[in-house]
Amino acid sequence: MAKLKIKGHEFNEIIARDSFNRRAVQYRNKIIDTLRKIGLTEDDIDIEVEGQAMKNAPAYATWYFEGYHLHYSYQGSNKFVDNLYVVFKIIDLEVNALLNKERTINEFISEFSEDKDIKEQRKEARDILGVSHETTDLELIDKKYKELAKQYHPDMPNGDIEKFKSINRAHKMLKRELL
Repeated sequence: MAKLKIKGHEFNEIIARDSFNRRAVQYRNKIIDTLRKIGLTEDDIDIEVEGQAMKNAPAYATWYFEGYHLHYSYQGSNKFVDNLYVVFKIIDLEVNALLNKERTINEFISEFSEDKDIKEQRKEARDILGVSHETTDLELIDKKYKELAKQYHPDMPNGDIEKFKSINRAHKMLKRELL
């Protein structure tokens, strides 16, 4: 069984081979149960379950905690259900670290804090780097970043500091999403 290493956590990858929609609902419910451990209610949590859980689609969970809008998404697997499993595992590991006092509330919030319009920001980041909106290939994103960063670096003849900063922000945002 393959291991995944995401956000500093290492765990076994589980690939759903059947009952995709049922498993997706189970992972959704597990995420809700996990977030209940820190006092949230189902009304504080938003998790869309893809109608066809075997479809190649990103999975995400959004919730409100201590007045902050928190979010985690993952799209490194080929099926929505497998992506939702990763979302569940990361949230579960982070909530347990918080409950076991291995993380502070501020560290927990920092780990998941994102703007409400994060999807639009990620779309713009992909536009800046010149990749398609569906691209999840970090090697391709890194390649495009390096090309553009070299082209617009302030020390280069056609350098543009503002464009260079924009390229760096876009790359950092997408790395955070995909790692």
